[in-house]
Amino acid sequence: MRMLIVSDAWSPQVNGVVTSLQALISELRGMGHQVKLLSPADFRALPCPSYPEIALVWDLWRVGAAIRDFQPDCVHLATEGPLGWAARRWLVKRGLAFSSAIHTRFPEYVHTRWPWVPLSWGYGFLRAFHQPSQAVLVTTERMREVFASWGFKRLLLWRKGVDTQLFQPSVRPPRAAEPVFLYVGRIAPEKNIEAFLALDLPGEQRVVGDGPLREALQAAYPQVRFLGYQHGQALAEAFQSASVLVFPSRTDTYGLVMLEALACGTPVAAFPVAGPLDVLQAGVSGVMDEDLRAACVAALSLDRARCAELAARQSWRASALEFLAQQPLLDGELCRPFGAEITRSRA
Repeated sequence: MRMLIVSDAWSPQVNGVVTSLQALISELRGMGHQVKLLSPADFRALPCPSYPEIALVWDLWRVGAAIRDFQPDCVHLATEGPLGWAARRWLVKRGLAFSSAIHTRFPEYVHTRWPWVPLSWGYGFLRAFHQPSQAVLVTTERMREVFASWGFKRLLLWRKGVDTQLFQPSVRPPRAAEPVFLYVGRIAPEKNIEAFLALDLPGEQRVVGDGPLREALQAAYPQVRFLGYQHGQALAEAFQSASVLVFPSRTDTYGLVMLEALACGTPVAAFPVAGPLDVLQAGVSGVMDEDLRAACVAALSLDRARCAELAARQSWRASALEFLAQQPLLDGELCRPFGAEITRSRA
């Protein structure tokens, strides 16, 4: 098939959306599908105010021509940014079907930055974007229930995976006498990172990532090692050398870094909220507690081999097959035959 994916999030951004799409595209191409990505790299863009890592496309009148020239069999809108809206308008105007995905809890993120903005406004914005979609993909059953309660329709599951070739246990795990507590992700208000930085923990605290709060938080917490972005093997080694991954976010829809840490044998400490509750097996691969420090300390005693074993069951190929099975062709017919292999893959 000829598949078009439209995303406002793409390299050089470093986040779970980009990681998921990169893995998806690689798997789909490996299956023989012709996949084209429309991203800010294909257009003219300006940096987002207050978050310059995010590129905002402005020559949106070119989006329709790009879709028409590729002549796709199906189209997937991965984000609700300017590119996503432009592609949505072009497709809706012509009565063409498409799928979309909810990767982030946008209303909670907006509310975190600007508390006077009601959650209902953010969810209204999301509903408007996804309302004409034939398949709105979410990561977990819990998220499907959350979005259904806000009035979303046609919600389907698209579970994520992990690269077990890159992320795997080290032959030399971290020493118990010198624990390392690690945070991996954006350094931004919605990630609630200060809940981790402010903890009085034994051993060392490290942060992998970057974002608008880095400079201020690095000055406020000089005892914490800020390592910036890490990629590939360097990122895998950061997970492998950590005793515990600390995931302080309360608003993520999933949290792909938890799965990557587990694949390296590193247990997770988190709050008992959506995301961790869907990824972690309590007392086995992670500890979830409203007392985040208690969760961090308790996670030190978890079996690293068991963590890696659980994560290894979730491949990106199975994730790509599930994605494929949910895609509507432009005439609205679902691509179920192309995803027939998914049942065998998950068995």
